[in-house]
Amino acid sequence: MTATNIDRRSRLRRASPRVLLYTALVLIALTIVVPLVWILLTSFKTDFDAISSPANPFPSPFTLEAYKTLASGQQPIFRWFLNSMAAATLQTMIILITASAGAYALARLDFWGKRVVFGAIVSTLLVPPVIFLIPNYLIVQNLGWLDTILAVTVPGAAGAFGIFFLRQFFLGLPSEIEEAARVDGAGDFRIFLQIVLPLSKPALATLAVLSFLGNWNDFLWPIYVLLSPENLTLQPGLSILQGAYSTHYGIIMAGAVIASVPVLILFTLAQRQIVESVASSGVKG
Repeated sequence: MTATNIDRRSRLRRASPRVLLYTALVLIALTIVVPLVWILLTSFKTDFDAISSPANPFPSPFTLEAYKTLASGQQPIFRWFLNSMAAATLQTMIILITASAGAYALARLDFWGKRVVFGAIVSTLLVPPVIFLIPNYLIVQNLGWLDTILAVTVPGAAGAFGIFFLRQFFLGLPSEIEEAARVDGAGDFRIFLQIVLPLSKPALATLAVLSFLGNWNDFLWPIYVLLSPENLTLQPGLSILQGAYSTHYGIIMAGAVIASVPVLILFTLAQRQIVESVASSGVKG
C-alpha cells in the first residue's frame, strides 16, 4: 500500500463524521423548512388545487384570493393579529422585568432561605400547566379581567423558567466586576441596572424570544378568558376561521402564514444574541 493511498484513506476517515453531521443537519433543516414552504405555497392555491390528488406543490393557477378574503373583513383576523402582538409584547416585557429581578436576587444576594425559595420556584416547573387553569381563571374572574388583554398577559408573566434561566446565566458572570463597583460605592440596585443587565443582553434576548413565542402560540388559555370574537388572539381566532371555512384550505394556510411572519422576524433580529447566549453558556458550563 502506497503512502498516497494511506493518506487518502486517512482523509476519508477524518471526513466521514463531518459528512454524517452535515447530512443529519440537512435532513433536520428539510424537516422544518418543507412544511413551512408547503403552507406558503398552499396559501396561493385555489380550493380545488389545494385538495387535488396527486398533490401539486406549486400553485396552478397562482392566486391571491385567500389573502383578499382575509382582507375583506369577513373575519377580524387583523384585529386578532394586533391583539396577539399586544399580548405577547406586554407579557414579554413583564417577564423580563420580574425574572431578571428575581434571578439577580437568587444569584447574587445573600439572604436567609435563599436555597429553599429557589427550590420552591424550580419545583413549579414539574407541575403541568393545565393544573393552574382553574385557579388562574378564578383569580382573573375575581379581578374583573375577563375578556381583556390583562387576562392573557399577567397570569403567565411570573413563570419559574425565566427566573431559573437568568439565574444560571447570572451565576456565570464574573463577580470581580461587581466587587469593583461596590468598592466605588455602587449599591445592589445600581449594579443590577448598569452592570448585570448590560452584560446579560444575550440571555435577555433569548428569554424574550421564548416568552414571546409562548404567548403568541398559546391556544388553550385565551379560549377560556377571551369571550368576545373581536378580542380573541390569533391562535384561537384561526380555529374559528377553520370552522367557518372548513374546506377553504387556501384561506386557512394564508392565516397560518400571517401568524408565522412576526415569529420569523423576531428570530431573525435576535438570532445573533441567541447564538451568543448558547455559546457563552457552553463555555461557562
